[in-house]
Amino acid sequence: MRIRPYIESMDYIYLERWIENEQVHALWCANLLPFPVTREAFHSFLLKNAKEWADSAYVATEYDGTPTGFFCYSVNPDTNAGFLKFVIVDPKRRGLGYGEKMLRLSLQYAFQITGVTLVRLNVFNENIAARRCYEKIGFVTESLENDVFSYQNKRWSRCHMTITKEQVRGGETCDGKTGK
Repeated sequence: MRIRPYIESMDYIYLERWIENEQVHALWCANLLPFPVTREAFHSFLLKNAKEWADSAYVATEYDGTPTGFFCYSVNPDTNAGFLKFVIVDPKRRGLGYGEKMLRLSLQYAFQITGVTLVRLNVFNENIAARRCYEKIGFVTESLENDVFSYQNKRWSRCHMTITKEQVRGGETCDGKTGK
């Protein structure tokens, strides 16, 4: 697997397919974008986040170039912390280790290339599969905000998770050594 910058003309069609339904959409973007997502709305959103938060969009691909996942990443220069957001994996590849591989590459990029000391992300507590994936790699819950989002008359809570280079578990660590 590789990661590369998101290319609108090549990649949007994959992302659009991966957001299979309204619940996946809500779990993915907390309805910060309208459902269904349109190309124009998505690219306006990416541009806005790039300007406001210095977000960069990335795609994970197979070695043959087939997209398998997407995420955005930014660095807060005041805290030297990275932030992952809008993480999604091709539904045909969920549960097969693709999300874990993509996250490991994103963490390698974060720690080795951007030099951050910590990476943060937020995930809805109700997104059990995503939370388990993050925890398997070594992310820990820093805090939990209860009932912050409403979806179909249900209230979802948000987990604020963090990881340091030293906390990365399993597989290859961010310095290329075998993990715990």
